[in-house]
Amino acid sequence: MPRLGAAKVKAAAEMPPKGCMAVRVGQEGEEQRRFVVPVAYLDHPLFAELLDTAAQEYGFNQKGPIAIPCGVDHFRHVSDVIHSDQGGAAGHHRHRLRHFAACFGAR
Repeated sequence: MPRLGAAKVKAAAEMPPKGCMAVRVGQEGEEQRRFVVPVAYLDHPLFAELLDTAAQEYGFNQKGPIAIPCGVDHFRHVSDVIHSDQGGAAGHHRHRLRHFAACFGAR
């Protein structure tokens, strides 16, 4: 069996699982943290707002994981809302969606 070099092993370990993608999250002056999220998040309006903010801040030619300029705690909370919404609790969390959409200037 062929042996993988250390660089290939590290690269394979950093690859998100199938159906997921990596993002880097952190505001200016804050250390960025890596998160792995399902690609299904791309269909959610709250995540679309985060991506719009990232595009405005960094442009479309980012290399590696997409950098999202928001606080880590805020990203975690938005991620929790998206996860809840995709689990069938959309009606229960609709009020939180409006709140977060307003935070990002969505109408």
